[in-house]
Amino acid sequence: MESVTESVKMKGPSDITSGQFDQAIVRCKAIFDAKMKDYGSAWRILRLSSITDQMFIKAQRIRSIEEKGKQRVEEGVVSEFIGIVNYAIIALIQYELGVATKPDISPAQAAEFFNKHALNAKNLMEDKNHDYGEAWRKMRVSSITDLILMKLLRVKQIEDNDGATLISEGIDANYYDIINYGIFALIKLEN
Repeated sequence: MESVTESVKMKGPSDITSGQFDQAIVRCKAIFDAKMKDYGSAWRILRLSSITDQMFIKAQRIRSIEEKGKQRVEEGVVSEFIGIVNYAIIALIQYELGVATKPDISPAQAAEFFNKHALNAKNLMEDKNHDYGEAWRKMRVSSITDLILMKLLRVKQIEDNDGATLISEGIDANYYDIINYGIFALIKLEN
């Protein structure tokens, strides 16, 4: 990924978004790396449906805080969006590798997988941003929350259908969209 200094030199809207994406991913990855040091890859035992449910809980909490205008637990919406991004990347790793019966990858291997899926998400974001003209910048964070919840409900339905879809994109495409929506929310909340 390019450095923060390189992203500051950019001029166009998509270049600004690219730099902001990188900064948000660096923030998410710092949490991911720290949790890998604390817990290792214990998450490797999680089935995709469990990861989807974990993201759903986080998105539901964000929506609840948005609607109530206050929270009782110290962790705020920013940390929940970071959690959603990180769990979506974990889900993509599980989707790629399959579920393990015990922690089986090192922090270095996990970091490589994280970087790979973050880069795939960024490439997808840049393609969609080109076509949609940065429309997400005019969205409310609450709308982004709703879109994440909708994507998670779609994933749950696909999971309930044993991964089969008739004309829709698969689980992995939804996880990538969730990453990008989470990053957009982090960018908007940062500004």
